[in-house]
Amino acid sequence: MQRSIMVFLLMSILFIFASCSSPNSSRAILWTDRPEFAFYAEFFNAAQDKYKVEVRFFEAPAYRLIEGGEYPDIVAASWLKNSSTRVMFRPFDGMLSRGVLDRSSFYPRLLSMGRIDKRQYLLPVSFNIPAVIFAKDASITLSNPFTIEMREIKEQAKTFNRTSGAVYSRIGFSPSAKDEFLFLAATLFGASFREASPIAWDAAALGQSISWIQQWISEANTDIQMEEDFVFKHYHNPPDRLISSGRTLYTYIDSADYFTLPEVRRMNLDFRWIAEKETIPLDERVISYGIHKKTKSRKAAVEFTRWFFNDETQRLLLEEMKNKRINEVSFGIAGGFSAMQTVTEQIFPQFYPDLIGHIPPENYLLPPNVLPRNWMVIKERVILPYLRERIRHTGTEDIRPLDRRINDWYRLNRE
Repeated sequence: MQRSIMVFLLMSILFIFASCSSPNSSRAILWTDRPEFAFYAEFFNAAQDKYKVEVRFFEAPAYRLIEGGEYPDIVAASWLKNSSTRVMFRPFDGMLSRGVLDRSSFYPRLLSMGRIDKRQYLLPVSFNIPAVIFAKDASITLSNPFTIEMREIKEQAKTFNRTSGAVYSRIGFSPSAKDEFLFLAATLFGASFREASPIAWDAAALGQSISWIQQWISEANTDIQMEEDFVFKHYHNPPDRLISSGRTLYTYIDSADYFTLPEVRRMNLDFRWIAEKETIPLDERVISYGIHKKTKSRKAAVEFTRWFFNDETQRLLLEEMKNKRINEVSFGIAGGFSAMQTVTEQIFPQFYPDLIGHIPPENYLLPPNVLPRNWMVIKERVILPYLRERIRHTGTEDIRPLDRRINDWYRLNRE
Protein backbone atom coordinates (compact mmCIF):
# COMPACT_ATOMS: atom_id res chain seq x y z
CA MET A 1 0.00 0.00 0.00
CA GLN A 2 2.81 2.40 0.94
CA ARG A 3 4.63 1.73 -2.33
CA SER A 4 1.41 2.30 -4.30
CA ILE A 5 0.87 5.66 -2.58
CA MET A 6 4.41 6.78 -3.45
CA VAL A 7 3.97 5.83 -7.11
CA PHE A 8 0.63 7.68 -7.17
CA LEU A 9 2.26 10.83 -5.75
CA LEU A 10 5.03 10.75 -8.35
CA MET A 11 2.53 10.32 -11.17
CA SER A 12 0.38 13.13 -9.75
CA ILE A 13 3.34 15.49 -9.93
CA LEU A 14 3.90 14.44 -13.53
CA PHE A 15 0.26 15.20 -14.36
CA ILE A 16 0.53 18.68 -12.88
CA PHE A 17 3.62 19.53 -14.91
CA ALA A 18 2.28 18.01 -18.11
CA SER A 19 -0.86 20.10 -17.78
CA CYS A 20 0.77 23.53 -17.66
CA SER A 21 2.63 23.65 -20.97
CA SER A 22 3.67 27.08 -22.21
CA PRO A 23 5.47 28.31 -25.34
CA ASN A 24 7.46 30.76 -23.17
CA SER A 25 11.15 30.26 -23.92
CA SER A 26 11.94 30.39 -20.22
CA ARG A 27 10.09 27.08 -19.87
CA ALA A 28 11.77 23.87 -20.97
CA ILE A 29 9.78 20.73 -21.79
CA LEU A 30 11.41 17.51 -20.58
CA TRP A 31 10.37 14.08 -21.88
CA THR A 32 11.24 11.09 -19.75
CA ASP A 33 10.46 7.47 -18.88
CA ARG A 34 11.60 8.01 -15.28
CA PRO A 35 8.91 9.56 -13.02
CA GLU A 36 11.61 10.84 -10.64
CA PHE A 37 12.26 13.71 -13.04
CA ALA A 38 8.92 15.23 -12.06
CA PHE A 39 10.26 15.52 -8.54
CA TYR A 40 13.57 16.95 -9.79
CA ALA A 41 11.76 19.54 -11.90
CA GLU A 42 9.59 20.55 -8.95
CA PHE A 43 12.72 21.02 -6.87
CA PHE A 44 14.43 23.06 -9.61
CA ASN A 45 11.38 25.28 -10.17
CA ALA A 46 11.12 26.03 -6.46
CA ALA A 47 14.84 26.83 -6.16
CA GLN A 48 14.74 29.82 -8.55
CA ASP A 49 12.17 31.89 -10.43
CA LYS A 50 13.85 32.57 -13.77
CA TYR A 51 13.30 29.23 -15.54
CA LYS A 52 10.76 26.44 -15.32
CA VAL A 53 10.89 22.82 -16.40
CA GLU A 54 7.73 20.94 -17.33
CA VAL A 55 7.82 17.15 -17.36
CA ARG A 56 5.97 14.82 -19.71
CA PHE A 57 6.08 11.11 -19.05
CA PHE A 58 6.11 8.56 -21.88
CA GLU A 59 6.69 4.82 -21.69
CA ALA A 60 9.10 5.08 -24.63
CA PRO A 61 10.37 8.61 -25.38
CA ALA A 62 12.73 7.19 -28.02
CA TYR A 63 9.71 6.09 -30.05
CA ARG A 64 7.97 9.42 -29.51
CA LEU A 65 10.98 11.34 -30.82
CA ILE A 66 10.86 9.75 -34.27
CA GLU A 67 7.10 10.17 -34.70
CA GLY A 68 7.61 13.87 -35.48
CA GLY A 69 5.10 16.65 -35.05
CA GLU A 70 6.43 17.79 -31.69
CA TYR A 71 9.68 17.65 -29.83
CA PRO A 72 10.94 18.47 -26.32
CA ASP A 73 13.77 20.65 -25.12
CA ILE A 74 15.29 17.92 -22.94
CA VAL A 75 15.05 14.13 -22.98
CA ALA A 76 16.08 11.87 -20.07
CA ALA A 77 15.40 8.26 -20.99
CA SER A 78 16.71 4.92 -22.20
CA TRP A 79 17.71 3.95 -25.76
CA LEU A 80 18.69 7.42 -26.96
CA LYS A 81 21.89 6.44 -28.79
CA ASN A 82 20.27 4.19 -31.39
CA SER A 83 20.64 5.12 -35.04
CA SER A 84 17.23 6.80 -35.36
CA THR A 85 17.45 9.12 -32.34
CA ARG A 86 21.10 10.00 -31.75
CA VAL A 87 21.06 12.61 -34.54
CA MET A 88 18.47 14.68 -32.68
CA PHE A 89 20.62 16.21 -29.95
CA ARG A 90 22.88 19.21 -29.45
CA PRO A 91 26.48 18.53 -28.38
CA PHE A 92 27.54 19.28 -24.81
CA ASP A 93 31.18 19.99 -25.72
CA GLY A 94 30.82 23.73 -25.12
CA MET A 95 29.41 23.22 -21.63
CA LEU A 96 32.16 20.73 -20.84
CA SER A 97 34.97 22.90 -22.16
CA ARG A 98 33.73 26.03 -20.37
CA GLY A 99 33.45 24.23 -17.04
CA VAL A 100 29.65 24.49 -16.88
CA LEU A 101 29.80 20.70 -16.56
CA ASP A 102 32.70 18.89 -14.91
CA ARG A 103 33.85 16.08 -17.18
CA SER A 104 35.89 14.50 -14.39
CA SER A 105 32.78 14.02 -12.22
CA PHE A 106 31.40 11.32 -14.54
CA TYR A 107 32.37 7.67 -14.81
CA PRO A 108 34.61 7.86 -17.91
CA ARG A 109 33.23 4.76 -19.64
CA LEU A 110 29.65 5.88 -19.09
CA LEU A 111 30.41 9.34 -20.43
CA SER A 112 31.94 7.79 -23.53
CA MET A 113 28.61 6.09 -24.27
CA GLY A 114 27.22 9.47 -25.32
CA ARG A 115 30.09 10.33 -27.64
CA ILE A 116 29.39 10.25 -31.37
CA ASP A 117 32.06 11.18 -33.92
CA LYS A 118 34.23 12.58 -31.12
CA ARG A 119 31.50 14.91 -29.83
CA GLN A 120 29.50 14.54 -26.60
CA TYR A 121 25.81 14.44 -27.56
CA LEU A 122 24.44 12.59 -24.53
CA LEU A 123 25.21 12.57 -20.81
CA PRO A 124 24.76 9.50 -18.61
CA VAL A 125 22.33 9.87 -15.71
CA SER A 126 22.08 6.54 -13.89
CA PHE A 127 22.75 2.82 -14.12
CA ASN A 128 22.12 -0.48 -12.33
CA ILE A 129 24.18 -3.61 -11.91
CA PRO A 130 23.50 -7.29 -11.07
CA ALA A 131 24.10 -8.86 -7.68
CA VAL A 132 23.49 -11.89 -5.51
CA ILE A 133 22.31 -11.59 -1.94
CA PHE A 134 22.94 -13.98 0.94
CA ALA A 135 22.59 -14.11 4.70
CA LYS A 136 25.18 -12.16 6.68
CA ASP A 137 25.70 -15.09 9.00
CA ALA A 138 26.11 -17.62 6.17
CA SER A 139 29.12 -19.84 6.83
CA ILE A 140 30.82 -19.10 3.51
CA THR A 141 34.19 -17.62 2.65
CA LEU A 142 34.24 -15.34 -0.37
CA SER A 143 37.34 -14.45 -2.35
CA ASN A 144 36.47 -10.81 -3.03
CA PRO A 145 34.86 -8.09 -0.88
CA PHE A 146 33.17 -6.44 -3.90
CA THR A 147 32.36 -9.07 -6.53
CA ILE A 148 31.64 -12.74 -7.05
CA GLU A 149 32.11 -14.79 -10.21
CA MET A 150 29.64 -17.38 -11.43
CA ARG A 151 32.03 -20.25 -10.80
CA GLU A 152 32.27 -19.27 -7.14
CA ILE A 153 28.48 -19.03 -6.86
CA LYS A 154 28.21 -22.51 -8.34
CA GLU A 155 30.81 -24.06 -6.03
CA GLN A 156 29.47 -22.47 -2.86
CA ALA A 157 25.85 -23.21 -3.78
CA LYS A 158 26.47 -26.87 -4.59
CA THR A 159 27.74 -27.62 -1.08
CA PHE A 160 24.59 -26.02 0.36
CA ASN A 161 22.20 -28.39 -1.45
CA ARG A 162 20.13 -30.92 0.51
CA THR A 163 17.66 -33.54 -0.67
CA SER A 164 14.70 -35.08 1.08
CA GLY A 165 13.81 -38.27 -0.68
CA ALA A 166 13.74 -37.57 -4.42
CA VAL A 167 13.34 -33.80 -4.09
CA TYR A 168 15.49 -30.91 -2.95
CA SER A 169 14.66 -29.37 0.41
CA ARG A 170 17.15 -26.59 -0.35
CA ILE A 171 19.22 -25.50 -3.36
CA GLY A 172 22.09 -23.07 -3.04
CA PHE A 173 21.35 -21.31 -6.34
CA SER A 174 18.94 -21.95 -9.21
CA PRO A 175 20.25 -20.52 -12.51
CA SER A 176 16.96 -21.18 -14.31
CA ALA A 177 14.85 -19.31 -11.77
CA LYS A 178 15.40 -15.90 -13.36
CA ASP A 179 15.46 -15.29 -17.10
CA GLU A 180 17.52 -12.17 -16.44
CA PHE A 181 20.27 -14.34 -14.95
CA LEU A 182 20.38 -16.39 -18.16
CA PHE A 183 20.79 -13.17 -20.13
CA LEU A 184 23.47 -11.99 -17.69
CA ALA A 185 25.39 -15.23 -18.28
CA ALA A 186 25.18 -14.65 -22.03
CA THR A 187 26.51 -11.10 -21.55
CA LEU A 188 29.40 -12.25 -19.36
CA PHE A 189 30.36 -14.88 -21.94
CA GLY A 190 30.51 -12.17 -24.61
CA ALA A 191 27.25 -12.63 -26.54
CA SER A 192 27.40 -8.86 -27.13
CA PHE A 193 23.89 -8.09 -28.39
CA ARG A 194 23.93 -4.83 -30.34
CA GLU A 195 22.04 -2.74 -32.87
CA ALA A 196 22.55 -3.87 -36.47
CA SER A 197 20.01 -4.84 -39.14
CA PRO A 198 18.19 -5.25 -36.84
CA ILE A 199 20.26 -6.98 -34.09
CA ALA A 200 23.63 -8.74 -34.08
CA TRP A 201 25.33 -10.97 -31.51
CA ASP A 202 28.17 -13.46 -31.12
CA ALA A 203 26.42 -16.80 -31.69
CA ALA A 204 29.39 -18.88 -30.47
CA ALA A 205 29.60 -16.99 -27.18
CA LEU A 206 25.83 -17.28 -26.71
CA GLY A 207 26.07 -21.04 -27.27
CA GLN A 208 28.91 -21.32 -24.76
CA SER A 209 26.88 -19.51 -22.10
CA ILE A 210 23.93 -21.86 -22.61
CA SER A 211 26.15 -24.94 -22.41
CA TRP A 212 27.77 -23.60 -19.23
CA ILE A 213 24.40 -23.04 -17.55
CA GLN A 214 23.24 -26.51 -18.59
CA GLN A 215 26.40 -28.02 -17.13
CA TRP A 216 25.97 -26.01 -13.93
CA ILE A 217 22.43 -27.34 -13.47
CA SER A 218 23.36 -30.96 -14.16
CA GLU A 219 26.46 -30.91 -11.96
CA ALA A 220 25.04 -29.01 -9.00
CA ASN A 221 21.27 -29.53 -9.08
CA THR A 222 20.93 -32.98 -10.73
CA ASP A 223 18.83 -31.86 -13.71
CA ILE A 224 16.56 -29.11 -14.96
CA GLN A 225 13.40 -30.90 -13.84
CA MET A 226 14.50 -31.17 -10.21
CA GLU A 227 15.60 -27.55 -10.22
CA GLU A 228 12.31 -26.43 -11.76
CA ASP A 229 10.33 -28.42 -9.19
CA PHE A 230 12.18 -26.61 -6.42
CA VAL A 231 11.68 -23.22 -8.08
CA PHE A 232 7.96 -23.88 -8.60
CA LYS A 233 7.53 -24.80 -4.95
CA HIS A 234 9.54 -22.02 -3.33
CA TYR A 235 10.19 -19.10 -5.67
CA HIS A 236 6.83 -17.45 -5.10
CA ASN A 237 8.66 -15.79 -2.18
CA PRO A 238 10.67 -12.60 -2.77
CA PRO A 239 14.48 -13.00 -2.99
CA ASP A 240 15.25 -11.90 0.58
CA ARG A 241 12.59 -14.24 2.03
CA LEU A 242 14.14 -17.18 0.17
CA ILE A 243 17.39 -16.37 1.94
CA SER A 244 15.88 -15.87 5.39
CA SER A 245 13.87 -19.11 5.09
CA GLY A 246 17.08 -21.08 4.63
CA ARG A 247 15.80 -22.57 1.37
CA THR A 248 18.61 -21.11 -0.71
CA LEU A 249 22.08 -19.65 -0.24
CA TYR A 250 22.12 -17.05 -3.02
CA THR A 251 19.41 -15.28 -4.99
CA TYR A 252 19.80 -13.00 -7.99
CA ILE A 253 18.73 -9.36 -7.73
CA ASP A 254 19.75 -6.04 -9.27
CA SER A 255 20.90 -2.96 -7.40
CA ALA A 256 17.61 -1.04 -7.75
CA ASP A 257 15.52 -3.92 -6.41
CA TYR A 258 17.92 -4.55 -3.54
CA PHE A 259 18.07 -0.96 -2.31
CA THR A 260 14.29 -0.52 -2.44
CA LEU A 261 13.78 -3.48 -0.12
CA PRO A 262 12.61 -2.18 3.27
CA GLU A 263 15.59 -1.57 5.52
CA VAL A 264 14.36 -4.10 8.07
CA ARG A 265 14.50 -6.79 5.36
CA ARG A 266 18.08 -5.86 4.43
CA MET A 267 19.43 -5.89 7.96
CA ASN A 268 20.50 -9.53 7.86
CA LEU A 269 21.63 -9.59 4.23
CA ASP A 270 24.93 -9.14 2.46
CA PHE A 271 25.62 -8.96 -1.26
CA ARG A 272 28.22 -9.11 -4.00
CA TRP A 273 28.17 -7.66 -7.51
CA ILE A 274 28.25 -10.39 -10.15
CA ALA A 275 31.38 -10.13 -12.28
CA GLU A 276 33.53 -12.18 -14.60
CA LYS A 277 37.18 -11.42 -15.35
CA GLU A 278 36.94 -8.06 -13.55
CA THR A 279 33.89 -7.04 -15.57
CA ILE A 280 30.48 -6.03 -14.20
CA PRO A 281 27.96 -5.55 -17.02
CA LEU A 282 25.57 -2.64 -16.57
CA ASP A 283 21.86 -3.19 -17.05
CA GLU A 284 20.93 -2.13 -20.58
CA ARG A 285 18.48 0.51 -19.34
CA VAL A 286 21.13 3.14 -18.68
CA ILE A 287 19.38 6.51 -18.50
CA SER A 288 20.84 9.12 -20.83
CA TYR A 289 20.21 12.84 -21.10
CA GLY A 290 20.17 15.10 -24.13
CA ILE A 291 19.10 18.57 -25.25
CA HIS A 292 17.12 18.48 -28.48
CA LYS A 293 18.81 20.32 -31.34
CA LYS A 294 15.54 22.14 -32.12
CA THR A 295 15.03 23.41 -28.59
CA LYS A 296 13.23 26.74 -28.27
CA SER A 297 14.25 27.04 -24.62
CA ARG A 298 17.99 26.60 -24.83
CA LYS A 299 18.80 28.82 -21.84
CA ALA A 300 16.32 27.04 -19.60
CA ALA A 301 17.56 23.64 -20.81
CA VAL A 302 21.19 24.60 -20.21
CA GLU A 303 20.43 25.95 -16.74
CA PHE A 304 18.55 22.81 -15.70
CA THR A 305 21.41 20.71 -17.06
CA ARG A 306 23.99 22.71 -15.12
CA TRP A 307 21.85 22.45 -11.98
CA PHE A 308 21.10 18.74 -12.25
CA PHE A 309 24.62 17.50 -13.03
CA ASN A 310 26.07 18.92 -9.84
CA ASP A 311 27.26 17.00 -6.79
CA GLU A 312 25.49 19.22 -4.27
CA THR A 313 22.24 19.19 -6.24
CA GLN A 314 22.16 15.41 -6.34
CA ARG A 315 22.95 15.24 -2.62
CA LEU A 316 19.99 17.55 -1.93
CA LEU A 317 17.76 15.46 -4.18
CA LEU A 318 18.72 12.28 -2.33
CA GLU A 319 18.04 14.02 0.96
CA GLU A 320 14.62 15.25 -0.13
CA MET A 321 13.72 11.84 -1.53
CA LYS A 322 14.56 10.32 1.83
CA ASN A 323 12.54 12.96 3.70
CA LYS A 324 9.54 12.34 1.44
CA ARG A 325 10.12 8.57 1.54
CA ILE A 326 10.36 8.41 -2.24
CA ASN A 327 13.54 6.38 -1.73
CA GLU A 328 11.31 3.50 -0.63
CA VAL A 329 10.15 3.03 -4.24
CA SER A 330 13.00 4.58 -6.21
CA PHE A 331 16.69 3.89 -5.73
CA GLY A 332 19.26 6.66 -5.94
CA ILE A 333 19.18 9.05 -8.89
CA ALA A 334 16.55 8.25 -11.53
CA GLY A 335 16.26 4.71 -10.22
CA GLY A 336 19.95 3.79 -10.09
CA PHE A 337 23.50 4.67 -9.18
CA SER A 338 24.42 8.17 -10.27
CA ALA A 339 26.56 8.30 -13.40
CA MET A 340 28.50 10.99 -11.58
CA GLN A 341 31.27 8.98 -9.94
CA THR A 342 31.79 11.53 -7.19
CA VAL A 343 28.12 11.26 -6.19
CA THR A 344 27.98 7.45 -6.18
CA GLU A 345 31.27 6.96 -4.36
CA GLN A 346 31.13 9.82 -1.84
CA ILE A 347 27.45 10.72 -1.35
CA PHE A 348 25.45 7.51 -1.89
CA PRO A 349 26.94 5.74 1.18
CA GLN A 350 25.52 8.54 3.36
CA PHE A 351 22.02 7.51 2.27
CA TYR A 352 22.66 3.81 1.64
CA PRO A 353 25.01 2.62 4.41
CA ASP A 354 25.00 -0.91 2.92
CA LEU A 355 27.27 0.52 0.21
CA ILE A 356 30.10 1.21 2.66
CA GLY A 357 32.80 -1.19 1.59
CA HIS A 358 30.71 -2.26 -1.41
CA ILE A 359 31.10 0.56 -3.95
CA PRO A 360 31.49 -1.14 -7.36
CA PRO A 361 35.01 -0.69 -8.74
CA GLU A 362 34.98 1.92 -11.51
CA ASN A 363 37.28 -0.03 -13.82
CA TYR A 364 34.96 -3.08 -13.64
CA LEU A 365 31.87 -1.31 -15.02
CA LEU A 366 31.06 -2.34 -18.60
CA PRO A 367 28.43 -0.16 -20.35
CA PRO A 368 25.99 -1.91 -22.70
CA ASN A 369 26.33 -1.80 -26.46
CA VAL A 370 24.22 0.53 -28.58
CA LEU A 371 20.82 -1.15 -28.76
CA PRO A 372 17.70 -0.43 -30.83
CA ARG A 373 14.95 1.64 -29.27
CA ASN A 374 12.64 -1.40 -29.15
CA TRP A 375 15.25 -3.52 -27.41
CA MET A 376 13.25 -4.32 -24.29
CA VAL A 377 10.31 -5.61 -26.33
CA ILE A 378 12.61 -7.82 -28.42
CA LYS A 379 14.41 -9.02 -25.32
CA GLU A 380 11.27 -9.88 -23.36
CA ARG A 381 9.29 -11.42 -26.23
CA VAL A 382 12.00 -13.14 -28.23
CA ILE A 383 15.43 -13.42 -26.59
CA LEU A 384 14.47 -14.39 -23.02
CA PRO A 385 11.93 -17.02 -24.19
CA TYR A 386 14.63 -18.45 -26.47
CA LEU A 387 17.13 -18.71 -23.61
CA ARG A 388 14.50 -20.23 -21.32
CA GLU A 389 13.65 -22.86 -23.92
CA ARG A 390 17.23 -23.47 -25.01
CA ILE A 391 18.62 -24.44 -21.59
CA ARG A 392 15.97 -27.17 -21.39
CA HIS A 393 17.25 -28.98 -24.50
CA THR A 394 20.67 -30.52 -24.99
CA GLY A 395 20.33 -30.39 -28.76
CA THR A 396 19.21 -27.63 -31.10
CA GLU A 397 17.21 -29.73 -33.58
CA ASP A 398 13.84 -28.98 -32.00
CA ILE A 399 14.61 -25.35 -31.13
CA ARG A 400 13.81 -22.62 -33.62
CA PRO A 401 17.00 -20.56 -34.12
CA LEU A 402 17.19 -17.14 -32.53
CA ASP A 403 17.85 -15.31 -35.79
CA ARG A 404 14.67 -16.75 -37.31
CA ARG A 405 12.66 -15.79 -34.24
CA ILE A 406 13.91 -12.21 -34.40
CA ASN A 407 13.31 -11.92 -38.15
CA ASP A 408 9.80 -13.35 -37.75
CA TRP A 409 9.05 -10.90 -34.96
CA TYR A 410 10.12 -7.93 -37.07
CA ARG A 411 8.15 -9.22 -40.02
CA LEU A 412 4.98 -9.44 -37.93
CA ASN A 413 5.58 -6.18 -36.07
CA ARG A 414 6.60 -3.73 -38.76
CA GLU A 415 6.85 -0.16 -37.48
